[in-house]
Amino acid sequence: MVESLSAIAFFVQAAETRNFSEAARSLGVSSSTVGKGICRLEARLGVRLFHRSTRSITLTAEGALFLERCRRILCEVESAELELSETRQAPAGRLRISLPLVGMLVMPALTDFMHRYPAIELDVDFSDRLVDVINEGFDVVMRTGEPTDSRLVSRPVGTYRLLLVASPAYLADRGTPASPADLAHHACLQHKFPTTGKLEPWPWTRAPDAPEWALPVSMTCNTSAALLDVALAGLGIACLPDFLVRPSLERGDLVSVLDRHVQHEGTFRLLWPSSKHLAPKLRVFIDFMGAALFKDCNTDLPGIAGNDSAGPG
Repeated sequence: MVESLSAIAFFVQAAETRNFSEAARSLGVSSSTVGKGICRLEARLGVRLFHRSTRSITLTAEGALFLERCRRILCEVESAELELSETRQAPAGRLRISLPLVGMLVMPALTDFMHRYPAIELDVDFSDRLVDVINEGFDVVMRTGEPTDSRLVSRPVGTYRLLLVASPAYLADRGTPASPADLAHHACLQHKFPTTGKLEPWPWTRAPDAPEWALPVSMTCNTSAALLDVALAGLGIACLPDFLVRPSLERGDLVSVLDRHVQHEGTFRLLWPSSKHLAPKLRVFIDFMGAALFKDCNTDLPGIAGNDSAGPG
């Protein structure tokens, strides 16, 4: 088997250099070793791979067909050797990552990762903008929605729901909305996409062709954390992901409203440039975050039972 791989390597190098002597120099062996190896390969295959002259060699039709297969074989062998060598290396080096502005979700897992892999240097960019992973030099990013860049590989790491929430004090003062139409008389705190500047629509359960409900805007902001603070201050109703409002709901600082009218489940994904070889530092990050994120987010939230009103009236 080893002799066959050597002969294949001789053949590929000779085909690429069009010269046995050049192939031998590249491989660090003698010309006769290359020539004899290719002759034995031709004898075993029962075909001539090269047309030979005193000055040059050219591939036969059979040789050209065989060359493509041999290149793939050598590539697979190289990949296997690289993977095996990487398993013996401790993950280390700089890892550039972009994460959404949801520190309360990712930071516990991120700090655990840093304890587990101290030799990996994290360069973290917290941003909700749609970064160009390859041109901006990121190793891996986490984003929501469906992947659109065919150059990237993705892995889902967890799901979330959007909820409408307000403080008990706000609802006591302004009343609890019984239907989306009631929001016309409420202060609505809305998220603005940082890339486009457009307002994120609230995810109503209705027919796709139904008209949008016009929401009065009390505040727009491009970070969910700020909207949470404003909702906690009793200044309006916000549409926020469940993992962000979970602690506030459990403490009773926020209450969900209009649960029957809101239906949205989103997916967080890790995305990284497509490559045959994943560096050990990237592989362990993907595996670790895939297991650690959302591990504590699968229990039911208080007050989320489909009731139209879930707070004081």
